[in-house]
Amino acid sequence: MNYLFHSERLGFRNWNEHDLEAFAELNADPEVMAHFPKPLSTEETAGFITRLQDHFDKHGYTYYATEIIETGEFIGFVGLAYQEYETDFTPATDIGWRLKKSAWGKGYATEGAKRCLQHAFETLQLSLVVAVCTLRNINSENVMQKIGMTKKGEFDHPKLADYQEHRRCVWYEITRK
Repeated sequence: MNYLFHSERLGFRNWNEHDLEAFAELNADPEVMAHFPKPLSTEETAGFITRLQDHFDKHGYTYYATEIIETGEFIGFVGLAYQEYETDFTPATDIGWRLKKSAWGKGYATEGAKRCLQHAFETLQLSLVVAVCTLRNINSENVMQKIGMTKKGEFDHPKLADYQEHRRCVWYEITRK
């Protein structure tokens, strides 16, 4: 596979039509989507892939389709997205990840996020990257801490105003050294 870049175990690439089935399965899993308003249908996932591809075309980066290099197995995404929703810290580029359950607990999110930060600062020449998760998403918050991000505060996510249990979020940031 031709990856845009890779870490020790993971390859990062843009999305293609072959990703739909595996990504739809991941997005339909209630455990994977526990910190989001709802699992996504196949149609919603297809629309998400299109938005990710369009984001790459516009910005030169995205939440990258992520694979285990050794096997070629698709495990989800790790990457970057430009966010413009209204908060004290946006517009900004954020880093995010969503992995299927079989990839949990193996250090992939941390490894992938570290590599994506390196790409953000060294290749893309970004000066700041933020990260956001719901208050209860302790695992994602732990990854933010492991990759050297600093907690900056809490906020009510404007895109989650209709989802009381997900509305309150934390935000972290890291700057290029």
